Amino acid sequence: METIKQRKIAKLIKEVLSEIFQREGITMVQGGMITISHVTVSGDLVNAKVYLSFFQITKPQEVIDSLQRGENELRHKLGNAIRNQVRRIPEMQFFVDDSLDEVFRMEEIFKKIKGEEK
Repeated sequence: METIKQRKIAKLIKEVLSEIFQREGITMVQGGMITISHVTVSGDLVNAKVYLSFFQITKPQEVIDSLQRGENELRHKLGNAIRNQVRRIPEMQFFVDDSLDEVFRMEEIFKKIKGEEK
């Protein structure tokens, strides 16, 4: 169960990281687009899981690995923006959010089922 404080900090991290991604040009990679779909924060507020949604990017894991290597720099920039609002700047882990792919896959399945019924 997520607390209100966890949700607030997760929302803050998502907003600030989105701004950093746009400012640094991270949102446009490999001819595709990256967006932060959601962020979760651990109960002790020390770790943040950042879920990224990819559009027309063929190798999302390469982007994830690259972001993970640059996590210290991103954390520093995040810290500069939110240091007055949190005690500790959470360490970040990046993950592929494939829920959008799952939605498209389900829609295709439903289309096939409807097609078979006719």
